[in-house]
Amino acid sequence: MKQLFKFFKLLNSDTGSRQIAAGIALGIILGFSPVISIQSLLVIIIIVIFKVQIGAAFVAAFFSKFLVIILNPVFHFLGSIVLENQPLQPLFRHLYNLPLLPLTRFYNSLVMGAGVLGILIAPVSFFVSLYLIENYRHYIVAKFEKTYFWKFWKTTKFYQWYRTYDKLFG
Repeated sequence: MKQLFKFFKLLNSDTGSRQIAAGIALGIILGFSPVISIQSLLVIIIIVIFKVQIGAAFVAAFFSKFLVIILNPVFHFLGSIVLENQPLQPLFRHLYNLPLLPLTRFYNSLVMGAGVLGILIAPVSFFVSLYLIENYRHYIVAKFEKTYFWKFWKTTKFYQWYRTYDKLFG
């Protein structure tokens, strides 16, 4: 619950929309990949190296883990199609014989299907979340700040105390 509140605070902050959207897209890939794997490590390295919002990535990964439970049959089906594709068999045999690649467990239909679907969904989720974030900031927040309730709330001592606390301790 705390992470969800931090995510809404992040949406209302000055953080760039593209950074948050990239965090959501990479978080979906992170959520679809096995917890302790090379794929997860690679995504975390990408998140840290590039200017991506880490909080958005971890919130998206948390919620996409719930989708994994629902999408397991889809992952298995998609992974089986990819792994049983005859023209790709020599490539998979070669990859399996490389030193570290078997640790990715790409030969498992669930892992392969989740990886393929995550990579296919990531660009779509980037653009959809970018659109939603920008519209949320432009329409909903702007209209809410014009209401009498918000204007009254900003004049209260509690709000002033909160702003001071937020500036000092973030």
